[in-house]
Parts: sequence; structure tokens; C-alpha cells
Amino acid sequence: MGDVYMFADETGNLDYNVSGGGSKYFGIGTATWRVDHGAHLMQATQLRFKHAGQGIDLPSGYHAKDDSHSTRAEVYKVIADQSPRFDTTFLAKANAYPNVRARGDSYLYQMAWYLHFKEVAKRVTDSGDTLHVAVATLGTKARKRAFQQAINEVCLYHAPSWCKVVVAHWDSATSWGLQVADYGLWAVQRDLERGDDAFMWAVRPTLSSCFLPWGRA
Repeated sequence: MGDVYMFADETGNLDYNVSGGGSKYFGIGTATWRVDHGAHLMQATQLRFKHAGQGIDLPSGYHAKDDSHSTRAEVYKVIADQSPRFDTTFLAKANAYPNVRARGDSYLYQMAWYLHFKEVAKRVTDSGDTLHVAVATLGTKARKRAFQQAINEVCLYHAPSWCKVVVAHWDSATSWGLQVADYGLWAVQRDLERGDDAFMWAVRPTLSSCFLPWGRA
């Protein structure tokens, strides 16, 4: 019986226009701690102050896609030291059934979250645990509401029966855990889509699953 902390982010665009420059996959990734990770939060704060002292402005925290190569390398070093559990689920959009495409982007998001959460939640919890789930918010107000409802429904109806689930929807700028999830997902996505494994050294040791339920693109 204990507390489990799961932080979830997404990657890729939600439309199916892959040939028009869109991502091949839509992905969900989580970084999970089974222990009190307060020391890790302080470590992240110290890193951010270090960067501030070097003149690196990070008003919204870290974001793998936007950070410089040198900043990214330092963040990955901290992540590797902290060793959270990573899990990812990627849907190859070109392989989606027509009836899935017809239901739009909110359904694609819900499907990805469902396929990811229903399996990973079982693997990271034991009887009597409380699973705290923080999900990065995205999009317009209307899309945020739709995605939040989708996530809440999945967590309500597909959480393991042996644990309690608490769901929060946060801006990634407010949470080191969400930034770690972003970094982990970014590394796996680049490896999957481009064959670029430059930062997998920080993620691979604790990457517990890379689920491709619709096959490869």
C-alpha cells in the first residue's frame, strides 16, 4: 500500500494527414515514480537555477523540442540519474481503421490514452495503492475539456480495481514530472520515427514498454 505518481504527456499531431507533413504516430508517454521523489524535484529546481545563472531563460521550464542541445543533454543526465519508469504507446495513424478516423481527433486521443493507461496502470500499482495521475493540458479550452473528459472516463472505468486513482490536469510548466514525461517521449519518438537514438541512453534503461498496438508506420 503506497503512493504512485504517474505523469503523462502526448506527442504528434492528431490529424491523419501523414503525407502532408504530419507525424507518423500519435503517442502517449508516462514517467512514473513509486517512491517519494521530493529530492528529485529539488534537483530539478537546482538545475533550473543553474541555467538561470548561465543566462538561459526558462520561464516555462524544460521542453525537449525547444531546448538547446546543451541544455537538453544536461536535463537528460538528471533524468538518467533519477531513473523514473517510462512507458510509451504509439498509434501508427496510417493504419487506423476508417471508422476510427471518422470519429475525429478527440477519439484518437482517447483511444491512445485508453490503450496506454489500462495496461500501464496495472503494472505500476499494487493492492491498496493510490495512483496519482497528472496529465499535461493541451489545445484550446474546448479541446482541453474534451480531452480531460476522455481521460477522466478512461481512468474511472478502466483503472485497476485494487487501487484508487486521483487525476489532475496541469500545465507542463508547473510540473517537473510532466517535463520528464515530455523528455522521455521525445527521445523514444525520434528513435521510432527517424532512427535517431541520440538520447535513448537516458531513457532506455528504465523504458518498460513501447507499445505499438496498430503496428509500425
